[in-house]
Amino acid sequence: MPISISSVAPSGIIKFTNCRLVRGDQLEVGDLWINSTTGTILSSDETVSDQATVPDKIVDIGGRIVSPGLIDVQFNGYCGFNFSELPENIAEYPKSVAKLNKQVLSTGLTSYLPTLTSQKPEVYQKLAPYLRPSSSPLATDGAESLGVHAEGPFLNVNKNGIHDVNVIQQAQKFEDLEACYGEENLRSSVAGLAPIRKITVAPECGNMLNIIPRLREQGIICSIGHSEATYKEASGAVAAGATMITHLFNAMTPLHHRDTGIFGTLGTPQQHPRPYFGIIADGIHLHPTAINLAFNAHPEGFILVTDAQHLVGLPDGAYLWKNGNVDSTIVKVGSTLQLEGTDKIAGSCVTLIECVNNFLAWSGTSIPQALKTATATPAAMLGLEGKKGSLAPGADADIVIFSEIRLPDGASQLVVDEVWKLGQQVYES
Repeated sequence: MPISISSVAPSGIIKFTNCRLVRGDQLEVGDLWINSTTGTILSSDETVSDQATVPDKIVDIGGRIVSPGLIDVQFNGYCGFNFSELPENIAEYPKSVAKLNKQVLSTGLTSYLPTLTSQKPEVYQKLAPYLRPSSSPLATDGAESLGVHAEGPFLNVNKNGIHDVNVIQQAQKFEDLEACYGEENLRSSVAGLAPIRKITVAPECGNMLNIIPRLREQGIICSIGHSEATYKEASGAVAAGATMITHLFNAMTPLHHRDTGIFGTLGTPQQHPRPYFGIIADGIHLHPTAINLAFNAHPEGFILVTDAQHLVGLPDGAYLWKNGNVDSTIVKVGSTLQLEGTDKIAGSCVTLIECVNNFLAWSGTSIPQALKTATATPAAMLGLEGKKGSLAPGADADIVIFSEIRLPDGASQLVVDEVWKLGQQVYES
């Protein structure tokens, strides 16, 4: 009589053991279980209690730090590719995006908002569809776009920074935004979320205060930036539905004791929640004291961003930059980028993990607090709590494993060792 031999099919379950897990503001020693088939994090208690559960693989982390994947909500490009540059052959654009998605994994970045700066309408209309959030992302594709951040063109010309003033507009009605970005790029459909997820605006310009509620109705995040808004105007924008501030302190009216301007919205909340805000911790855009001031004012809203230009990873030199209606040149010297012939900062040249490490060195905050500013807090701003930026059961298994290095002054620095995307290892140093 034939003997029946039973075989156990792979479960897809992986157990990480001997971990220091980033949970809230704490590092917890324990195990982490994930399902590489569903791409999600499992409940350790339920998995352990189910005696029939046998992991396909056990990974000994060796006491290293296990964190959610990093999320950058202001990211202009990387290693020579600029999200805002419309190529002559549009077929090359998605290929470049796909290449970038794999390149950035080595920095610990697993999700991001590709940023399109102030441009002619055709740039948004042609490029945004290639940057929409995926309804079914694949681990093998690498980092994923969570939707476009349109930084312009509805900005204040007096706070344009390096944006081309010739393409800056003022909107009087919501239809002006549709004419600029393309109606289909602002509306969700059965195919998925709208390509554009967040828009930076100057609320004092045009009729923007009355347009912000329409943006919110479409599920689009409104961020205050490149603005001369007074405290009253900025507060009005928050009341209307703005929930974010783009690169706080930069390209806005400075804090004044009689009119606190945009920064004043981080004060004690009254009727409306305080907004989230982006901070560029590259050592060039802001003094460390300003960064600590902002963090202490509203730690739950503090989000580290890079505002990284496409020159990250390239050697020093002068590089042509397609800027609205003009061709400009950006000069790169080390980590400093400047618009040629001016003293204007032209974005940053850092990675998000470098910003985290700078913040750790300057602030004295703990490792989980610093990582929270690049994981859980941006996820919350995007309305993705429990899906991104978390090691909670059910969250996407986007994971970074860090080694911790101690500097002579006692400060900790983090080094990216491994990156897992949706439960699959996609990078190892």
